[in-house]
Amino acid sequence: MSTPKTWLVTGGSRGIGRAVVEHATARGDRVAVFARKPAGEQWHLPDRVVEISTDITDPASLRRGVDAVFERFGSLDVVVNAAGVHRGGRIGDLSREHWDEVIATNLTGAFELARTVVPRLQAGASMINVGAVVGFRGFPGDVAYGAAKAGLSGLTQVLAVELAPRDIRVNLVIPGFVDTDMTSTLTGRARDKVIASIPMGRTGRPEEIAQVIVGVADSPYMTGSVVATDGGLMSSFSSRD
Repeated sequence: MSTPKTWLVTGGSRGIGRAVVEHATARGDRVAVFARKPAGEQWHLPDRVVEISTDITDPASLRRGVDAVFERFGSLDVVVNAAGVHRGGRIGDLSREHWDEVIATNLTGAFELARTVVPRLQAGASMINVGAVVGFRGFPGDVAYGAAKAGLSGLTQVLAVELAPRDIRVNLVIPGFVDTDMTSTLTGRARDKVIASIPMGRTGRPEEIAQVIVGVADSPYMTGSVVATDGGLMSSFSSRD
């Protein structure tokens, strides 16, 4: 029987992050969940989950959160950056406030977490960033989100090279259009258009993305990889309005 791993999942109270927590605990692992507002709900295996109120846009809050993880568990094997915020708007409509919010959460937050936690990771640890198709393929109205996720891809590549000598792996998993609270705001023609672009003809489920994230975490020779889990959307995505 393998030794249980310790996970840290940002944005673990909902969506893909929450699905990762459930997958990890179901196989016997322990998970620290970072969220601004803890779920306050029943986990399937609550004895394996600790929720730590943490704002990933605040370096001081991150340091306290990471300290709490090591005080509780003593070590950390897998870090998943799943926290995210979406603010739609084309270049002429998006406010600077919304731009800053998206960049701070989706990109700078991942950077701050990495530089807070990396010095304390041991050989064999894994970091997985959750990207987005719009970080590689343009979609009207996603100027901030697309820029942040493209930056996250670059961050992943650099960290993979920097940390490989320490046997710490860093990879990027790219969900497609997944049914979560974040995507629920897209309705009508816009939603139909995206679904029509997916070769598999349907949206994804959070648990399907979580299954891939767990697999990537377990892959000892994978680093710097971009793993699309999108029903084929990356292959067919069109930016035409």
